[in-house]
Order: sequence, then C-alpha cells, then structure tokens
Amino acid sequence: MHIWVDADACPGVIKDMLFRVADRTQISVTLVANRYLRTPPSRFIKSIVVPAGFDVADKEIVKLAQAGDLVITADIPLAAEVVANGVAVLNPRGEMYTVDNIQQHLTMRNFMEELRGSGVETGGPAAFSQADGRAFARQLDRFVAQRKPTP
Repeated sequence: MHIWVDADACPGVIKDMLFRVADRTQISVTLVANRYLRTPPSRFIKSIVVPAGFDVADKEIVKLAQAGDLVITADIPLAAEVVANGVAVLNPRGEMYTVDNIQQHLTMRNFMEELRGSGVETGGPAAFSQADGRAFARQLDRFVAQRKPTP
C-alpha cells in the first residue's frame, strides 16, 4: 500500500498527520505537487515535483497509484478517475470517495460549476476546521488499520 497526496492544495495539518502515519506504520507517503514541498527526513516520505500546468499533478497520481493504494485529494474528477482503477480516495475533510458515491459527488460538482459559469454566486467551501481534521484522522486510522498486515 502507498499513500499519494495531491499536495498543492492539501492543508498543512493533513500533511503533518500523514507524515506521522508514515513513520508510525512504515507506509510510504508521496506528495505530488507542481512546486517543491519540504518534507521531514524519513525513508517513508518523499515528494515528486511535476511541471506546472493544468492537471499535471493529477495525471501523475493517476499514472502511479495502483489498486489498494490511497489517494488524498479534494479534487473530485481526480477521485473519480482513480476510484475507477480500484484506488481508495480520502478527502482532507475525512470523507471517503467510493464507487458507490463518487458519481453523486461528481454530478454535484459539475452542477455547481455550471451555476458558477452562468454567473450564480455559489460561495465556496467552508473553512477547514478542527472537526474536519479529526474526521480525516479517524478515517485515515480506520483505513490503515484495515489494510496494514499484522505481524
């Protein structure tokens, strides 16, 4: 199992949690971004810098993630693409995207994009909160516990 992070917009608190999980569980975590991101010294944590451009980091994650891996992203089109490939997806607010719910999320995202495109003010997502961080931590721990082999 490998954890891939769509890191350009990932909150710092989420990255910090992932760094701790990587060292504690010895699961590899890779940040993918279009700029250099500092990571703590660990053989389980690395970052990949991709060229700037539309969806370049997303395409790299799609290319590298394999069934059984986990992708951390709030990007619903990216989530839909990797879920179709058997990859689990967790957003930074603690919601798992699955084959059962991804189409609903994608439909809502597209609808909201259409509204914004027609000039309707839709507002943005709520600010990232401590409750979001706790929800993420719970889901991440649950996911890792279900997949980590026992010695």
